[in-house]
Amino acid sequence: MAVKSIIVIGSGFAGLSAATFMAKAGWKVTVIEKNSNPGGRAGQLKESGFIFDKGPSFYWMPDVFEKYFAHFGKKVSDYYSLQRLNPSYRVYWEDGYTDIPAGIHELKRTFESIEKGSGILLEKYLADAAYKYDAGINRFVYKPGKSIAEFFVPEMIKGVFRMNIFSSIQKQIQKKFKSPRLRQLLEFPALFLGALPENTPALYSLMNYADIHGGTWYPKGGMYAVVEGMYLLAQELGVQFYFDERAEEIIVDKGMAKKIKTNKNVFNADVIISGADYHFTETKLLQKKYRSYSEKYWSNRVMAPSCLLYYVGLNKKLRNLSHHSLFFDVPFALHGQEIYSEPRWPTNPLFYISAASVTDSSVAPPGCENLVFLIPIAAGLGDDSDSVRDHYFKLILKRMEKHFGEPVENFVAYKRTYSVSDFVSEYNSFKGNAYGLANTFRQTAFLKPSCRSKKIKNLFYTGQLTVPGPGVPPSLISGEVVSTEVIKAFR
Repeated sequence: MAVKSIIVIGSGFAGLSAATFMAKAGWKVTVIEKNSNPGGRAGQLKESGFIFDKGPSFYWMPDVFEKYFAHFGKKVSDYYSLQRLNPSYRVYWEDGYTDIPAGIHELKRTFESIEKGSGILLEKYLADAAYKYDAGINRFVYKPGKSIAEFFVPEMIKGVFRMNIFSSIQKQIQKKFKSPRLRQLLEFPALFLGALPENTPALYSLMNYADIHGGTWYPKGGMYAVVEGMYLLAQELGVQFYFDERAEEIIVDKGMAKKIKTNKNVFNADVIISGADYHFTETKLLQKKYRSYSEKYWSNRVMAPSCLLYYVGLNKKLRNLSHHSLFFDVPFALHGQEIYSEPRWPTNPLFYISAASVTDSSVAPPGCENLVFLIPIAAGLGDDSDSVRDHYFKLILKRMEKHFGEPVENFVAYKRTYSVSDFVSEYNSFKGNAYGLANTFRQTAFLKPSCRSKKIKNLFYTGQLTVPGPGVPPSLISGEVVSTEVIKAFR
């Protein structure tokens, strides 16, 4: 029997995952990537002695990564080394900060210092979150999202009420905790899912379990070390990569995708998996008659946020700097409204700083700091001009200097900005989104865009716009899910 061939468009986490699983199954796998290196949104920027992760910086759910590599008889440690961070991260309030310790007992004491009796409540809350994590990560997210019938299985029916699918995570948290600060601490991980806590199913308290029990880790060299590990694994499995190869058209004949035309070549394949932006694939690579979803459908989707990012190198070390810092020093209500309800450039946003140089001296020259600033903003915003970017940089830098009690702006040795228009030009991102679709009630599981084309039998999709959703661990799972579907359909 002839070896079947498959083309994967894009080499982000989901594309790399799909490619490795298909190669393991004995298929001839070719990956085409429009950029010069693997990684997609998890790319790397090297300038002036600084090495920045361009995309994700939080390494959560280490068990998902271990499970991924174990499928190939490998371990995470075969490709990169990990260090658990303590504190996991720091949260700045208007009047100070709270460190989130890595140990549960220390965290309970932190909670107690903020709200009497909350330590025991946290323990109970996390016991419920542990159940959801086990059900959600080990069973729920591995479903291909074909229909609601996937969830009519005994263990899911039995646990449906305990899963709190029809309630919001905000309601669940507010029932247990009175302190606004504790509520915000527990609601924060839901923001990784790209929706407001009031619109995020309570099922996703599993993220609190991932945060507190799973821990926050750092791969030496940065998150790009994970990309390099997956890329090396793919090469070991025989996957062939073509970089600087921009997909321009999927050629369809008699309901089957036969070829992919790029700016350089024409590739033949038995099956195609697109790890590129779903909307881009549908609207730019396919003729209108082959599209599964209309423009009206896409315009009605609730998008996760985009980002305004700054990659900054300082020519001095900062005092009392944490690896991850969240600035909750202004009210979130207005910022949340400006992302989701009335999309516009934020008035006074919350923001986040990653300082990898606190943990890893290799990412900055001696005596320097490597900082990535991130401001969540609404997807689809226009006018992300230099003047707009400079305005927000000055705004957040002033707040940072106030909390740190030392000057920062005068020590900026390198700076590069990245925002909505860059996500569009570099990743063909729909509305310049950074995280895909929001995991709202109406955009979960089988209510997401399908991982298989409704009109082309051998065209499949993977990544953050299909199941299971946004985030690095879900992207690894997405590649496995779609590969399983391909293998079932084309045995």
